Amino acid sequence: MGNEQNEKTEEATPKRKQQERERGHISKSQDFTSSLVLTLGVCLIFTMGSSMLEKLKSMLANSLTELHPKNISADFITVLAPYLKTYCEVTALFFVLLALGAILILRLQTGALFAKKALEPNLQKLSPAKAIKNLIDKINIFKPRQMVELTKSIVKTIIVAVVGFNVIMKRRNDLFGLIGADPNVGFSVIGSVLFELLISICILLIIIGVIDKKYQDWEYAKSIKMTKQEVKDEWKNIEGDPKIKGKIRSFGMKILQQKMMSKVKEADVVVVNPTHYAVALMYDPKKVPAPKVVAKGVDFVAFKIREIAKNNNIPIVENKPLARSLYKLVEIDGIIPQELYVAVAEILQYVYSQKNK
Repeated sequence: MGNEQNEKTEEATPKRKQQERERGHISKSQDFTSSLVLTLGVCLIFTMGSSMLEKLKSMLANSLTELHPKNISADFITVLAPYLKTYCEVTALFFVLLALGAILILRLQTGALFAKKALEPNLQKLSPAKAIKNLIDKINIFKPRQMVELTKSIVKTIIVAVVGFNVIMKRRNDLFGLIGADPNVGFSVIGSVLFELLISICILLIIIGVIDKKYQDWEYAKSIKMTKQEVKDEWKNIEGDPKIKGKIRSFGMKILQQKMMSKVKEADVVVVNPTHYAVALMYDPKKVPAPKVVAKGVDFVAFKIREIAKNNNIPIVENKPLARSLYKLVEIDGIIPQELYVAVAEILQYVYSQKNK
């Protein structure tokens, strides 16, 4: 029985998921992210490649035609400045777009996340024993997680190698035909082969990344599962301890009873059973269209209502059927139903006649 209570068999509650998220513990796949970033990089290269290549060719031509040892001054930085500028112009936009894309891809996978708890300093992590343990865990290939990661790496390497080999073998005649061909033709063919090779690898890595993302989601959901006792404790914290709720309810009932008893003094008449039921009625034509119940109770509460009525000279009338009907049908501060109008009117008429006497 104790083992069942300690087994994590229950799905994580929304509160537990939020707590884990605040700690920075979320489901994410490095393979999925890297595959999309790689694909984005390949797309940027083939989109911006022609303009980048033109600038690099221009820089190379300038180096071969204008850069002469006699023209090189002693200031080495002055000589390199134009080349550094051209290099930055060629690569800056590419790396900025790639960085922005990587941030967006990571944001799409994890959502808006700022885990304050993950940034809090933890001195235990800095201890030599903890560092050694973490290192051993990372290099221990026999741990389940490390074995999964190692298997994934081996499978990815084999699949990428096989796909690359198939693409090259499919285009081998084009590659063999480059022997003695014009350089421009050679660059064009090699570029198309590289493009096909990279696109094939990117598609393959995205498929692997999607599979890994599903696996990471499953592993994450498994890691944050809760025991039945943890779920019960969480609901207690949300709804409150039943004992405390009972005390609060009891305290509230006492306040309501005190408020109800104070209204007995304003009643016109108290209808009793005679001992088990007591219902206090009040009728003010200027405020309510019909008589209303200002207090009611059974046994001890009924006794207290009768006692307050006696002490305040409130008439007490015995009518067993009417007392029971009023108690069961009408809530406190509620108007009496139409079927009781006649019976209540007779009692009020009797009370008013006694007061006039």
